[in-house]
Amino acid sequence: MANGRVATGFSYPYVAEYSATGTTVTYSDAMPLARGVDVTLSPESSDDNIFYADNVSAESAGGVFTGGSISLTVDGLLMTAKRFIYGLPAAVNDWTAFGDEMEIPYVGIGYITRYMSDGDTSYVPTVIAKARFIMEETEAATQEDEIDWQTQELTADLFRGDDSNHSWKYIGA
Repeated sequence: MANGRVATGFSYPYVAEYSATGTTVTYSDAMPLARGVDVTLSPESSDDNIFYADNVSAESAGGVFTGGSISLTVDGLLMTAKRFIYGLPAAVNDWTAFGDEMEIPYVGIGYITRYMSDGDTSYVPTVIAKARFIMEETEAATQEDEIDWQTQELTADLFRGDDSNHSWKYIGA
């Protein structure tokens, strides 16, 4: 029997608009973000709070989640997803303006991680409870002899949710 599992894939990143009334959190307008290539989740936590007695550390309260970031590498955003995650206004004469009308929303982010353990494949859904995307860098290079597949890296800040437990991440069975 295997002692653990190894990640073998990442797929289907989705986003949904986050909203909270008191401690009731809801998500709406879910949509595919793009085709998933890679994900890196980088949570941050406060330092351990150590109590010293008799010249040694006697007790310790572990750090708590304080924020962080998620980086999603995707094949490229379609304009519908770009408007959604950056709060862009509707296109006017087929042009989308990036300006004062932008209102970047809080979103939930979901994706699937594929694992293998002892030859068995499993799929695990992950939901990031509350995040807010940062404007992405744009880069493109000319084609040479062969196609250089160019992906897009998206970054979002992570926040604790407004539910009574202040959840920041959920992992499914």
